[in-house]
Amino acid sequence: MSGYVAYPEYRDSGVEWIDRYPSQWDLAKIKFRARINPSKNEVRCELSDLDVSFLPMEAIGEDGKIDLSNVRKLGDVIDGYTYIGEGDVCIAKITPCFENGKGAIATGLKHGIGFATTEVIPIRPKKTTSARFLYYLLSSVPFRLIAEGSMYGAGGQKRVADTFVENYVFACPQKNLQQQIANFLDHETAKIDTLIEKQQRLIKLLKEKRQAVISHAVTKGLNPDAPMKDSGVDWLGEVPAHWKLHKLKELFTESNERATSLVKQTLPVLSVSIHHGISDTELNEVKLDRKVQRSDDRSLYKLIGENFLVYNMMRAWQGGFGAAKVRGLVSPAYVVCKPKSVLDSKYFELVLRTNNAIAELKRFSKGITDFRLRLYWDEFGTICVPTPPHSEIVEIVACVSGNEEKFAKTIRVAANQIALLKERRTALISAAVTGKIDVRNWQPLKSESTTSTDA
Repeated sequence: MSGYVAYPEYRDSGVEWIDRYPSQWDLAKIKFRARINPSKNEVRCELSDLDVSFLPMEAIGEDGKIDLSNVRKLGDVIDGYTYIGEGDVCIAKITPCFENGKGAIATGLKHGIGFATTEVIPIRPKKTTSARFLYYLLSSVPFRLIAEGSMYGAGGQKRVADTFVENYVFACPQKNLQQQIANFLDHETAKIDTLIEKQQRLIKLLKEKRQAVISHAVTKGLNPDAPMKDSGVDWLGEVPAHWKLHKLKELFTESNERATSLVKQTLPVLSVSIHHGISDTELNEVKLDRKVQRSDDRSLYKLIGENFLVYNMMRAWQGGFGAAKVRGLVSPAYVVCKPKSVLDSKYFELVLRTNNAIAELKRFSKGITDFRLRLYWDEFGTICVPTPPHSEIVEIVACVSGNEEKFAKTIRVAANQIALLKERRTALISAAVTGKIDVRNWQPLKSESTTSTDA
């Protein structure tokens, strides 16, 4: 925290996670400065037809924001849900929501009343406590780390106990200084958040530009002066005049070969991602896009070879395609397409992952709702794709690969910048609420303005 000064005097707390704290601050437990889980008795039962705010877990953000768009009748939520009042500080108590930092101050509740899932802990500051200071305290690294270590439960459903929050010991300044610290953090975190948003917008634009470059290369070619012709295929439009058009079943045949031998069963089980295509190694659960159920019987898996085209039958309409780089095994739910001749399946993966192609794949998929859509081989095989000369396909794939690396490098730089900004934001909050930096004399620059109000 270079650029900031420490308080002139500190004293030992005797509490491991606090260590030393400013001499003029006090030590306190949260339960003496706030009330956990305010009573529903505050709400009059005869108002059962009253519209009140309803906060599912997704309504509570990781950035202190809260979505108040959901409204329900009081009578429908007063039993079985957690009561929240106007100005209460709310934190998620279940993993992974707690670990992701979900928390906010409930302001703007309809009629001042809200109800949330029971996995939320509402905390009502007493008169001696600033709601904004309390929110930042509960967002700080010391609280989060100690709370994670205290969680109870098994597997991915661990929870922070209400009693842990009540008995958490912290260094507490007087309320006027709490408000000053909150003003400082409101101002400084807002500036950091603005920088993060700019980097996020940059990444979004880069991804859109990358997709546009790929789409143009694989459907229009690399020569801007090449004569064009109408492809006769709605989703393609014009293509270079010397390109051919083929139905996919003319280029590939469906393969259902299984891993029948022990040797074949030692091959890696590969996965197709809508973001990255097909993996070239077996991925563990942490690296998979989503949780999948794998069979212990590897003889059930389909066998694929290098350059085979593979797609996830249920996610083809989202771009779930990949050209295999290595031999391996894939889920029986995947469709395996074996090239009929010498061709580069990577090119056709790129074609089928373009936005227009994905729309066409969805049109050919069967199912009642989006997440039940399936693209079967018979329908897939009838879709027309452009087929440039082999030498041109090689050039297109090489060009796309080169551009991909350039875009990926720029995106990585922006993502690293976001990570650094988030680290700075977290460090700043922790340093301010624990008294590591003295912000008593802080004032925003005249060129900057702050409109924050305290609760």
